[in-house]
Amino acid sequence: MSRQSCQSLIPTLSEGRGEALNLESKLQDLPLHRFEIELGNLGSQLAQVFEHHPFLPGAILVNQGNYVGMLSRRRLLEYLLRPHGLDIFLAEPLQVLYSYARCDLLLLPGNTPILVAAQQALRRSPDLLAEPVIVQDAETYYLLDIHELNIAHWQIRGIETQVRYERIQAQMIQNNKMASLGRLVDGVAHEILDPVSFIWGNLSHIASYSNDLLTLLDVYEQHLPGTPGEIERLKTDLDVDYSRQDLPRAIASVKTGAERLSKLASSLQNFCHIDEVYPKPVDLHEAIDGILLLLKSRLTSEIQVIRQYGQLPPVLCFPGHLQQVFMNILSRCLDSLLNQAISQELDQEFRSRHAAQNPGVSVKPTIHITTQVCSLAMGDRAPARWVLICIGDNGSGLSAEAQQEILESFSVKKRAEKETSLAVSYQIVTAKHGGKLWVRSRGATLGESSTNNSDASHLDDSPANTPTHIIGTEFEILLPLS
Repeated sequence: MSRQSCQSLIPTLSEGRGEALNLESKLQDLPLHRFEIELGNLGSQLAQVFEHHPFLPGAILVNQGNYVGMLSRRRLLEYLLRPHGLDIFLAEPLQVLYSYARCDLLLLPGNTPILVAAQQALRRSPDLLAEPVIVQDAETYYLLDIHELNIAHWQIRGIETQVRYERIQAQMIQNNKMASLGRLVDGVAHEILDPVSFIWGNLSHIASYSNDLLTLLDVYEQHLPGTPGEIERLKTDLDVDYSRQDLPRAIASVKTGAERLSKLASSLQNFCHIDEVYPKPVDLHEAIDGILLLLKSRLTSEIQVIRQYGQLPPVLCFPGHLQQVFMNILSRCLDSLLNQAISQELDQEFRSRHAAQNPGVSVKPTIHITTQVCSLAMGDRAPARWVLICIGDNGSGLSAEAQQEILESFSVKKRAEKETSLAVSYQIVTAKHGGKLWVRSRGATLGESSTNNSDASHLDDSPANTPTHIIGTEFEILLPLS
């Protein structure tokens, strides 16, 4: 085999992609050295290349064009300094030197993130920490100076620290805004409850007074059959008979409105209430109904809510956080159903044909809420009592991309990067309450799937055990019973 001349051994240096580094930057974005030399070349030739290119960290060794290994500048100088090193290694082919200087090499693909590569490089043994990293891109091998990798690593760490600081700062601002908004809404709800309590407290007296007046009027008419004509004309003008019938209905209507307004203000106060340090027993049905009342403006007549509540004991939880979970899930269900409701309203003919083709399937947009107590075994543990809350809709379901986003948001890393409403809900249910949260859509189950609902032994025989609605997306929450 003919040996390459010294002039043909010219290293090249790629400039990378020339873009600013970020948290997702990869090895191929950094400046990489490309220099290959055949094992048959003499050590003196490689020494001359290192002499003419002082920044070259090493050389890729090949045998007839096939990758063999790597020899760094540091290794070459180390063996040349040994007794008789100049005579042994410079005058002999590189294969001889490589047989002595062979060591464990760090070979990484070009698409490896810089943060991952730096961690792997730092885990090497102390005598190899200064060795360059071999980067493979397709069939080509490059060398990355370990100092370039360390500099890039610390730059990205600085960016990561800045991003984390800005995220924490933004989160603190958001928390302060939400706390201020909560106090504002709580104050408004309190101001609403005050006049409502006045109305509610006086309604019983008004109803009693009106009944007394009507009774008195009846007695007058019985004892004074011949009333003057002016009074008869006034009774006709005022339509006293209709007033007698309508007055109780008007009072009942005012009473119903005051009751609804009182419930709405109470729901606002409960939703904006800051949780205590310790959990407390809560009626989950009341919490869910309160959230549905707050969302009543979005629950159009085309969307129906079916509630099948089982017999639940008071559940020990943080009510404010749990109401946030119900709000996030129900809002997501409403978002998926609103377009469907509008489409069905505008196209009654299509709806009729669809219903005729599937007579057993209701196309009316529906949110189905079921609750029950069940017995469920987690892993090797003995069966325990859990509260099961299922919130489902009959929408079109989640696309594969949406399912992947939800699955990523449940992981700790992705949740730290971007906190979505479902990611926050997942954290509240699992970390705050020690429960489980699954999302099911189109046959896929997202979340911790260490168990299956079919393994649950239900403790009650309510109709909620056998829902008949068509599920597009179903959210299932399991909360432990102490």
